[in-house]
Amino acid sequence: MSARDGAPREGGPETAPRPSMAIMEYLNPARAPYTGQDRELIGTGHARRARAHIARRPAYRPTPVHTIPGLAGTAAVHVKDESARMGLGSFKALGGAYAVHLLAERDDTGTPVVCASAGNHGLSVAAGAAEAGLPCHVYLGGDVPETFATRLRDLGAHVRRAGPDYDAGLRAALGAAQEHGWRLVADTSWEGYTSVPLDVMRGYTVLFDELTGPAGGPTHVFVQAGVGGLAAAAAGYVRDRWGERPRLVVVEPEGAPCLIESARAGAPVRVPGAPTTLGRLDCKEPSLLAHRLLNHLADLYLTITDDQAADAARRLARAGVTLSACGAAGAAGLLALTPSARHALGLDHTSHVLLVGTEGPVEPK
Repeated sequence: MSARDGAPREGGPETAPRPSMAIMEYLNPARAPYTGQDRELIGTGHARRARAHIARRPAYRPTPVHTIPGLAGTAAVHVKDESARMGLGSFKALGGAYAVHLLAERDDTGTPVVCASAGNHGLSVAAGAAEAGLPCHVYLGGDVPETFATRLRDLGAHVRRAGPDYDAGLRAALGAAQEHGWRLVADTSWEGYTSVPLDVMRGYTVLFDELTGPAGGPTHVFVQAGVGGLAAAAAGYVRDRWGERPRLVVVEPEGAPCLIESARAGAPVRVPGAPTTLGRLDCKEPSLLAHRLLNHLADLYLTITDDQAADAARRLARAGVTLSACGAAGAAGLLALTPSARHALGLDHTSHVLLVGTEGPVEPK
């Protein structure tokens, strides 16, 4: 969720609800080449610096890549498995903690940090704060399982519940930062608040910098999105390292298609949304930075159903890759592609597809 008036919003302009929740595919007409300005934001140079910093942490290890030949009619699918990332079990371990470390280096006054989270971002911020010796406050919506709250407290974070969902938690975290002078560490951005979220995104690029293999890289990259930070980090890194050849696909839940609707509108918009079990992807408004990058670097946007994500997780598990439904959402997008979209993307039996398995299985509430 983001806002363009300098703060998270209760509401605001929304796209009109569509008559049904039919699965959407949107071939991006605004696709344009990667630029030097993009490189200043996200690219291989930032990834190398972030990786050198994160590699100093004792828990750091590159995560594995699992290759599944022939999946979805491709030559092979390569799954970057983040399920054991640094003891937190999610790619988010790279972003929030990195941003906290940079804040501590720039200002060693010991000022507390604060964030909102649907679970994994809060764990990363709390871990980074513990390592930096900073007090940490995390606001959770009522829809976040108590198991996450317990893990946050185990890391030394002060946990507060605020409203029913992430949006309410973010408003509460921003209010607390303004009231107490704490430093907000959000994984989304809006006008007037981009520096820290950009550091979070640069932390995410570490997972792509760990990739080895043919110099030409993958032919296609499918990345799931909530506010879009990971997808934008992927877009910037992939374009800088491998050029314009890889086709980048952004996958969202049908109940929260904020990036696809923003791409249609040509500007960030808030969507009404609908219930989804893909809680960590349930975002009604995109990060401003992510939208600006993806608006010209993504090739295709598509939505998936909750059932498709769950089916993809089961299919990957049979191949030996154990992820949550959110973690398998990119795979669900690949499996759900229509023939026309496959043709537009040039996806066939010779393709090598990169997926990000963003998290391992999540404990139920």
